[in-house]
Amino acid sequence: MNSDQRESGRRRSGLLWLWLSLIILVADQVTKWMIASSIELYERVPVMSVLDITHLRNTGAAFSFLSDAGGWQRWFFIVLAILVSGLVLVWMSRLPARGKSWLCAALALIVGGAVGNVVDRILFGFVVDFISVHYAGWYFPAFNVADSAITVGAAILLIESIVAGDGRIDTGSNSTLIKRREPTGSAAREDRES
Repeated sequence: MNSDQRESGRRRSGLLWLWLSLIILVADQVTKWMIASSIELYERVPVMSVLDITHLRNTGAAFSFLSDAGGWQRWFFIVLAILVSGLVLVWMSRLPARGKSWLCAALALIVGGAVGNVVDRILFGFVVDFISVHYAGWYFPAFNVADSAITVGAAILLIESIVAGDGRIDTGSNSTLIKRREPTGSAAREDRES
């Protein structure tokens, strides 16, 4: 490997994972367009006994949080999503493209989902939600591809924060980390000799 290749490898950041953000953004916008153009507002199309496809307009945050506020939330969520996305992009730019794949993927999912919902808020003043999960009369707030990507990204971030990259588990206590048990006895001697 020559010095140009090594330098190029060092400059590759987690921003290379933005292809995943783009896939989420396109999938989110295409599915919302399909729903808005083929299903009447508030119509429900049963898919399974626990799943409907519907057409709802959400002026709140993910899962309809603050949807019944007075309208101020539109601009608040636009600004918040842009700021968070900007910070996440800076974070991604400081991560290596390799070695932090799960973290980069999680952040890319969050950016793709945030941008997908921001596009709706800017263009329409609301977000189209269409996935409705329910059971025995209990309905989970409707959501969309962007919300799903944000949720999966956040779950991966949570898992990444619990399990450190070197195989140690972060307990969250002052005892820092639980280390893997090192071999003892003859197995340790064999490791040192090889």
